[in-house]
Amino acid sequence: MSIALIQNKQRWLAIGLLIVVMFIMCLIFIVPIVSKGLNLNKTKNDLIFKLQQYERILAAKNTVIASMANIKQQHDQQGYFNSQETDALASAEMQAFIKKVIVDAGGELSSTQALPVNNKNKFSKITISVRMMGNSEILRTILYKIQTSIPLIIIDQMDIRPIQHGTMSLVPHKIDLSNKLSVNFQAVSFMRKPIE
Repeated sequence: MSIALIQNKQRWLAIGLLIVVMFIMCLIFIVPIVSKGLNLNKTKNDLIFKLQQYERILAAKNTVIASMANIKQQHDQQGYFNSQETDALASAEMQAFIKKVIVDAGGELSSTQALPVNNKNKFSKITISVRMMGNSEILRTILYKIQTSIPLIIIDQMDIRPIQHGTMSLVPHKIDLSNKLSVNFQAVSFMRKPIE
C-alpha cells in the first residue's frame, strides 16, 4: 500500500473519530440542555395556565361577594332567626308568643320554662318547655300557628296523653275518655350570636 493511501485512510479515520466525538459531546451537553429547555417551557406553560385561572377567579371575586351579601340580606329579611339582643329576651319573647297562641286557640297553659341556652358555632339554640291542656282540635291549631311562625319555632320532644275522668260508660269495663289531652313539648328557636 502506498503511503498516500494510508494517509488518506488515516484522515478518514480521524474525521470519523472527530464526528463520533462531536456526536458524543452533543449527547453529553446539548441533549440535556434541550431537554431542560423543553421541561422549563412546559412548566412555564402550566404556570401561565394557572395564572389565567387565578385571574378569572379574581375577576369573579366581586360578583361572588356581591351575591353572598345579597343572599345574606334575603336570608335576614325572611326573619327565620330570632332578632332579640340577648338569649333571655329571645326566650321571654318566645314564651309570650306561645302563651298567646295557646290562649287564643282555647287551650289551658299549665307552665312554660326556659331551658339552658345551647351555643354552637354562630348560633344560640333557645328552648322552652311547655305544658298545656286542650283537645285535639286546639292542639292542631296551636301546632300549626307555632310551626308557621316567624321567627321559626320548631316543636321537639312532644308527649301527648289523654286525660281520664274515671267515669264508667254504659259498656262494661270501659272507661269514658274525654277528648281532653295533656301535652308536653319543647319549642326551639334559634338566634345568631352577637358579633363580639
